[in-house]
Amino acid sequence: MTQKDFNNWFMYHEIHKLSRLGFSIAKIANYIAINPRTVSKYLKMNENEYEQFLIHTCKRTKTLEIYETFVAEKLTDYPDTSTAQAHDWLKEHHPDFPLVTPRTVFNFVMFVRQKHNIPFVPQYREYFPVEELPYGEQSQVDFGEYNMQLSNGKRKKVRFFAMVLSRSRMKYIWFLDKPFTSETVVQAHEKAFEFFDGIPKTIVYDQDRTMIVDENIGDIILTATFKQYTKSRSFKLHFCRKSDPESKGKIENVIQYVKKNFLYNRTFFDIEALNIQAIAWLGRTANYLVHNYTKIAPESEYRIEKPYLTPFSPLTIEYEASKLHHVRKTNVIAYKSNFYTLPEGTYRGTGTQVVVMEKEDTIRVYTLGQELLSTHILSKLKGKTITNTDHRRDKSHSVEQMLKETISYFTNESIAIGYLDEVKNAYPRYFRDHLQVMLKALKNGHRLTVDKTLEFCKKNGVLNGNEWYEVYYVFLSEFEPAKPFCEVKLLDKNNLQKASEVPQVSNIDEYERIINL
Repeated sequence: MTQKDFNNWFMYHEIHKLSRLGFSIAKIANYIAINPRTVSKYLKMNENEYEQFLIHTCKRTKTLEIYETFVAEKLTDYPDTSTAQAHDWLKEHHPDFPLVTPRTVFNFVMFVRQKHNIPFVPQYREYFPVEELPYGEQSQVDFGEYNMQLSNGKRKKVRFFAMVLSRSRMKYIWFLDKPFTSETVVQAHEKAFEFFDGIPKTIVYDQDRTMIVDENIGDIILTATFKQYTKSRSFKLHFCRKSDPESKGKIENVIQYVKKNFLYNRTFFDIEALNIQAIAWLGRTANYLVHNYTKIAPESEYRIEKPYLTPFSPLTIEYEASKLHHVRKTNVIAYKSNFYTLPEGTYRGTGTQVVVMEKEDTIRVYTLGQELLSTHILSKLKGKTITNTDHRRDKSHSVEQMLKETISYFTNESIAIGYLDEVKNAYPRYFRDHLQVMLKALKNGHRLTVDKTLEFCKKNGVLNGNEWYEVYYVFLSEFEPAKPFCEVKLLDKNNLQKASEVPQVSNIDEYERIINL
């Protein structure tokens, strides 16, 4: 008797022994590390039947026998690999792999597991029943991320964009090794439309910050870049409500499919190689194999759906150069040999980063979530600190306090309230700044001038604080000499006579006489 025969007989008697002790089939299968159906089959056999079974098994040849070593090595390294993923690996690493049914591969993988005593961990996928839509009507988009293995044993986080055509289930994925931005989301859409060679009528999205700024009670506010892009394309947008995966179950399944079949136990080398492998995986597995729900291969169904898609023609898209920069404790960033200020509170400890985008002579600074923090004119000098006046404005008083103080300077407070409401509606983000400019004049003026300024500005629709300031000083000049906007600061404060000196003015006729000589 060979060692293999001894092991088989030992396993047979062990199964019957555990069954007599009262253990369930599932418990026995888990303990011996074989399939529960195998345990059930062996329990139904007596010793003579089992002996005939072993003799028949030894004589039988397996179609995939030459791949046993490869599968055994893979299952030893990654014992929780699904049969579907093992099937994909066989096709990827062996171009001459024969065309066999998934059931044949399943039986072969289970045979290898049993022979080499490798535990089996079943994989399950969830599907959400959704009513089938007309061809070309809809696609769904979502994002995923995954920590991949590196050759040195460390991990590397990758992000990916996925789009699926709802009717045919034709899929596309694109990977990045950095967070997605509005610009790269637009780029991903173009790559997907090029892959499908067409554009669906409607695209379903999650409420991702690379595409929307705010939900605004159903009135979606898009990011500037994505809004500009959608105007150039013909598709409609549909954003799901938060925490509502059922409305886009197809793409949710694709995200899990990519993670569990393509990415699981795959080694990361570089992002270009990963995208090449992803396209190959789509061709041989994700879009080639029969879909579990529709029972039709996505590629064959896509041939029917393609004529219903809007024809695709590439767009020329200009992308702004963007880089990550570390924020210093003083809420500044270093950029091209200068320092640029950021709003107070931007720095959140070591490792705080922002995205800097440069276009023409302007730089814009965003959070990693694409929220605009600051805008600066790009300095051509070096070693300078470029500040934004908003970063230094007085924020010690609340807007409500400033508003009450401003209203108190007017005789008719109801008219003042109505006027200031108009200013607030016109400049909601800069209302505080307008109040500060007004208060600068009101604190040094008298009520008659203040009331005349309010009457004039309300009648003529003057809502800007700086313009209000100028109107105020025009009316003020009717009652007293205009005050200089900037006081003369003398180096010698004891000699005040210099402040009132008027420079001598030359007669222009003298210059003309000299020139004509």
